[in-house]
Amino acid sequence: MGVRIPLFFWRDGRECPFFCRGVSLLDWMEVRVHTTSEAEEAVSHLLLEAGAEGTAVLDASVLRKEWETPFGEIIALSPNEYPEEGVWISGYFPAASFDDTLPERLAEKIGHLRQFGLEPGPATVVLERVSEESWAEAWKAYYKPIRVTDRLTVKPHWESYEPASAGEAVIQLDPGMAFGTGAHPTTILSMKLLERQLQPGQKVIDVGCGSGVLSIAAARLGASEVLALDLDPVAVESTSQNIRLNGLEQRIAVRQGNLLQGVRESADGVISNILAEIIIQFTDDLPRVIHPGGWFIASGVIAQKEEDVVRALSQAGFRVTDRLQEGDWVAMTAGT
Repeated sequence: MGVRIPLFFWRDGRECPFFCRGVSLLDWMEVRVHTTSEAEEAVSHLLLEAGAEGTAVLDASVLRKEWETPFGEIIALSPNEYPEEGVWISGYFPAASFDDTLPERLAEKIGHLRQFGLEPGPATVVLERVSEESWAEAWKAYYKPIRVTDRLTVKPHWESYEPASAGEAVIQLDPGMAFGTGAHPTTILSMKLLERQLQPGQKVIDVGCGSGVLSIAAARLGASEVLALDLDPVAVESTSQNIRLNGLEQRIAVRQGNLLQGVRESADGVISNILAEIIIQFTDDLPRVIHPGGWFIASGVIAQKEEDVVRALSQAGFRVTDRLQEGDWVAMTAGT
């Protein structure tokens, strides 16, 4: 059966001709996808893979969320700017070099996510031309410090923030063009399990580091050495920048790599916030890099795929010792 490609429209309702004349070098094309929360990470990755130089997410759930602290609360939000359900994910492309075939190709790839057990929902794509200033600055108003756990707070580097206690570790972050602001459920679950599991002085490997938020969290929780890996060079650069922002160059090394292939280092623990299908691809490598008695934290696992991940871990000699769930997202800790 073929994939149904949705139509593409400008926001004023006109059908989009897939080209744009007379744009300046400071203009950007916003490619906005209406999708589901479970497909958020995958769609964000597809946008970045297609060449987006930044992404943003509008999730209607923040309008209904009751925050335990004022930190992370989104201010002055208009419900009219959010979808009634699911999320809008926007990718930003330079208008001067925008490929008019991209929306159709992107929609087809999003439709194919069903083959991996992810429901992309409406998967409609909307285009709008925006100025560089409105893209680069306006979104910052929506990103505030987030108290993720008792010991970890993530804050954008442009925001002022004073820790509430001496034991609170602050992670400065510029998410830039890589996924990982600290606000997504999969990242929050990862940090909570990391806080429970990590012992000071341990060595950690972060597979699929994105913005580097989990690598930095591990260092803030006392890891002596962290190796951050990502196949995407954009993520490697973003992680490197955030490591410098936090002054952790001496404790976190970052490099481009495909999962655990070619990794000769060993560690007390490995953490990975990636889709279940990707985690399953490298579980056989875990015994080679994890010290006896070590641990593995897996996040980014949609609930329907949890049994597949547990089965792969069991075949690699690991058993699940801890588990957290938020909505459809599951994270787990496994040990030998």
